[in-house]
Amino acid sequence: MNQNNRIFDGLGRVMNEAAGMADGVRREVETVVKSQAQRIVNDMDLVKREDFDALRELVQVQGEEIDALRKELAALRDGAKAK
Repeated sequence: MNQNNRIFDGLGRVMNEAAGMADGVRREVETVVKSQAQRIVNDMDLVKREDFDALRELVQVQGEEIDALRKELAALRDGAKAK
């Protein structure tokens, strides 16, 4: 009976060590994959979301200003034609 307990204790320790090693391997693989993905993204020369949003807002404001200037120019041309 005592021999069986030692066998089960040893088996439990081996399984715990294997689970710990598997977790370590999982973390290592996760770290490597993340760093590779980050390297690929950096190599693609992508724009950050914040920069894209800021530029989009600037373009929208400038588009509205251009529309206003076109209307003002059309009004000036119509005024010049009327004279």
